[in-house]
Amino acid sequence: MKDFLIGLLDWIYKKKCYFCKRSDECVRMCSKCYDTLEHLTPVPNRVVRGKAVYCAGVYDKNLQKLIRGLKYHNQKELARYLAKFMYEYWLKINGKNNFQVVPVPIFKTREKKRKYNHMNLVAEEFCNLSGCTLNCDLIKRVKDTKPQYKLKKPERELNLKNAFEVNENNLLPMKILLLDDICTTGSTFEEMIKEFENYNIFDITCFAATTPFEE
Repeated sequence: MKDFLIGLLDWIYKKKCYFCKRSDECVRMCSKCYDTLEHLTPVPNRVVRGKAVYCAGVYDKNLQKLIRGLKYHNQKELARYLAKFMYEYWLKINGKNNFQVVPVPIFKTREKKRKYNHMNLVAEEFCNLSGCTLNCDLIKRVKDTKPQYKLKKPERELNLKNAFEVNENNLLPMKILLLDDICTTGSTFEEMIKEFENYNIFDITCFAATTPFEE
């Protein structure tokens, strides 16, 4: 009934595509705009501390707008489209569902201000598609770090030092898939991996929606 009422309201008020502003499909991302998103070749984009890092697409045009809308402009519905884009890429790599999906956490005050962690939303949608297990409680951010995009690599590493803390009690008996939106230098993944290694947790794969650099 809830879905029916939401669909009815969308039809009445003609929900527009966030990207092209057309209301033909009455969705936040129409099929035409979604089809402009391009996947990278399904190989590791880089390796961080011996762990493969996959990036689904280049940070450009509609993919850039999708992430910014979801992350900064309260467009929470876009999480489903980003998760779908990542899942379609993931099928080319692995497609297996024997992972616990761990979204990159944000600091508690930032999440309170924003009222959500966008990567938790993406991870939930990704798990719905893939059959993987969502685990948002395995690691938390304990340091209020500065925005990474303003910093150079050495500054990023210092900024993230001791920023994460693992709760070993929440570890599930399966491999870890770390999920993030953007991987620039890999510093966030690297610091999280270091923290996991302190608990002898090594079976980790990193997966970001995009990278600003095609390597």
